Amino acid sequence: MEKEAAIEEAGACASLPSPPPKLPATVKPEMESPKRSIVTRHGVGRSGHPISLQSNHFNVSVSSPDVVFYHYNVTILSEDDKAVEGKGIGRKLVDTLYETFTSDFSGKRFAYDGERSLYTVGPLPQIKQEYPLVLEESFAKCERGSPDGGSPGANAKRSKHSFRSKSYKVGISYAATISFKPVALALKGIEADNSTQDSLRVLDIILRQQAANRGCLLVRQSFFHDDSRNFVDVGGGVSAVRGFHSSFRAIQRGLSLNLDVSTTMILTPGPVINFLITNQNVQEPRQIDWMKAKRMLKNMRIKTMHRNTEYKITGLSEKPCNQQYFPLKVKNGDDENGNAVEITVYEYFTKHCGIELKYSAYLPCLDVGKPKRPNYLPLELCSLVSLQRYTKALSSNQRATLVEKSRQKPPERMRILADALRSHGYNEDPVLAACGISIEKQLTQFEGRILETPKLKVGRNEDCIPRNGRWNFNNKMFLNPTKIETWGVVNFSARCDMSFISRELINCGRNKGIHIERPQTLVEEDQQFRRATPVARVERMFEQLKSKFKEGPPQFILCVLPERKNSDIYGPWKRLSLVNFGVVTQCISPFKINDQYLTNVLLKINAKLGGINSLLAIERPSNIPLLKDTPTLILGMDVSHGSPGRADIPSIAAVVGSRCWPLISIYRASVRTQSPRAEMIESLYKPLANGHDDGIIRELLMDFYATSNHCKPKQIILFRDGVSESQFNQVLNIEVEQIIKAYQNLGEVYLPKFTVIVTQKNHHTRLFLANQAKDPVNVPPGTVVDTKIVHPRNYDFYMCAHAGMIGTSRPAHYHVLLDEIGFSPDDLQNLIHSLSYVYQRSTTAISIVAPICYAHLAAKQVGQFLKFEDLENSSEQKTMTSSGNIPVPELPRLNKAVAKTMFFC
Repeated sequence: MEKEAAIEEAGACASLPSPPPKLPATVKPEMESPKRSIVTRHGVGRSGHPISLQSNHFNVSVSSPDVVFYHYNVTILSEDDKAVEGKGIGRKLVDTLYETFTSDFSGKRFAYDGERSLYTVGPLPQIKQEYPLVLEESFAKCERGSPDGGSPGANAKRSKHSFRSKSYKVGISYAATISFKPVALALKGIEADNSTQDSLRVLDIILRQQAANRGCLLVRQSFFHDDSRNFVDVGGGVSAVRGFHSSFRAIQRGLSLNLDVSTTMILTPGPVINFLITNQNVQEPRQIDWMKAKRMLKNMRIKTMHRNTEYKITGLSEKPCNQQYFPLKVKNGDDENGNAVEITVYEYFTKHCGIELKYSAYLPCLDVGKPKRPNYLPLELCSLVSLQRYTKALSSNQRATLVEKSRQKPPERMRILADALRSHGYNEDPVLAACGISIEKQLTQFEGRILETPKLKVGRNEDCIPRNGRWNFNNKMFLNPTKIETWGVVNFSARCDMSFISRELINCGRNKGIHIERPQTLVEEDQQFRRATPVARVERMFEQLKSKFKEGPPQFILCVLPERKNSDIYGPWKRLSLVNFGVVTQCISPFKINDQYLTNVLLKINAKLGGINSLLAIERPSNIPLLKDTPTLILGMDVSHGSPGRADIPSIAAVVGSRCWPLISIYRASVRTQSPRAEMIESLYKPLANGHDDGIIRELLMDFYATSNHCKPKQIILFRDGVSESQFNQVLNIEVEQIIKAYQNLGEVYLPKFTVIVTQKNHHTRLFLANQAKDPVNVPPGTVVDTKIVHPRNYDFYMCAHAGMIGTSRPAHYHVLLDEIGFSPDDLQNLIHSLSYVYQRSTTAISIVAPICYAHLAAKQVGQFLKFEDLENSSEQKTMTSSGNIPVPELPRLNKAVAKTMFFC
């Protein structure tokens, strides 16, 4: 607080003041900066020692570089001229179109995206505006009123099948031409403009069409076969299915096919009743929660065992099968219409269809009809169709099972990819052949580099040299250990000995240099509160704590949770402790208490309380190129979104900023809510009516100044996570512009220099050792690649900073969008490598720079606050989105006592 007061009083020439001073007339705070362009590569790194590598990029040669794709728009109308939007129908109709009118197209093959775009190599000889088509579908002939579309005859096998015809009109109209020449230039390492992506997109559509013709499930650029050998049960009625990602990429070496193993989640195919029992973790059908089942089953596709017909579930019957009546029309002599009689679904299937129902009589039926015309089917006759995507968030147990069962060692992954390339027969595809494309069957080989491992400093000024990306604190102390004098332990009904835990924590802390007094209180949760809501349980616990700490809140609270992960207690506990009580806490759920476990807990506690576990040797004294003499703020930015399909949950934007320059290991966070699914951060600069700024960046700038000897940042290194290549320009021209406005709002005339780097982990490039057959391990930590498989023009590189112990490592992909600071490739790569070793809560190098990981942690932890809010009736202050339409609940601000700590650690 005293430092902040000094900032406000120091004046414009020596501070970042709260009220913006009056600027000279020549300076306009809201002035728009010139539009920024993505920088090109200006060299490659040389540091480190070489290593022979290979990657899952397969070289592509093109014998016809002058190919031109013709793009046609496709429209599909029903016989009453209404647009047809149904998924799957488009490919059926286009296949029928090709078979029916082959002569019109002279046998020229199509590449169809399944929706509205069709591509050919060269123009179609002649096209009509509309082609009339008829699709015939087989269906079970039935009497009106039967619940399943079957005949009321004595035996289901005797039901007659018929064909019904549906008429459509398919329109094809010329849209544009797409030249293949930009790809040919990319083969020479040149990219003329962005049209390369248009050509590559057409090639990817060709790959998708080939997979669709094989009956695969398509998910973006991945495809999945209906083969039970590729299914992995992860519990809860959900399975992971292994498939492949395939896409064409322009790289320095030319054009490549990036082929990788991919995984998506599906509903486990099989009887619906089995799915419900597994999904709800019950023993038998009578224990099923049918309201929950109704929500879960809606829109799932099922197939009936007795007729082999597919339906979509629209709901459940209100009554059990043996009580659910429907009107069945019965023929009476020559009266074809007949009279309707009321009959139960159970009676219809057992008496009229001759089907024995073993357990469905007392269970609800599946409704596969329309709202005003229900169509009921007994549960035991229905099975889930295979390859139905499951898009809900996985539980922690499901995620753990998925990781355990789907991991692949590098040699196995390489073998699977090589086999897939041979079996898919890309070189035999007629459309690819028309492009003159040929794909090699060997992985691309090239040379990378291994960077030197950073040296660390720990307690007693000892050096710590990590080996294989790892180190430990055995017989070592933390660099700056904190001192804990007032603290307490609370236990939310976990079965553990709190006295033993606190005693062992004190002993372990002593060995690491942390002096920990005995806890002031040990609070066990009253048994009568264990059945209360999570919020009520937490509020009751804090009432007890306040009565124990009457002189003020403690430094720290250790919280023992009953569940290891995803405890309902966690969100409300963090909210009350960080917002209301103003004290940092550490939650644990110990499975086994030993020195390693307690050391990991103490790493987090020490960092949260302002201590430092370790620093890079080049930080103290500072010897970081381009940073040691120029005040530099490092930002890590990330946006966390709600679960898929939850458009009502705001996204959480988190930005962490470095403090205590010239250190680069210590950070604080600022977190805000914003519009659901919005990726660009909206609150970097947030001007108020009085001219002040209430945005994220101002908060971090003020903190940097207060902790860095009253130095203003003259350089800003921005690490941005979670954006795709199509959003790079938005980062440069929206987010960086907001940071500049926040800086100008503080009265600053001279703007800092920016280096902007996007980090990506969600990609499909993998690195393997060239001698993989002899040495089945991952590439060593510190491996960097900035040639051959990187972008032909833009400034990007791959880095595997961590040691991959299981499965196949995924390198981080770094894109340098802007570099006004002027790093050399070696200096930038070594800085990024070093930032993977400053993660205070672990003793391993991490796969991506620490500022990004901290931003992710902060967004996730503060985002827990919203899980316990009624978003519609919340009394919290609300703010409008940038569009001014959708109100977004505003997060409560952290208590001043913890806002500047590494509470997220």
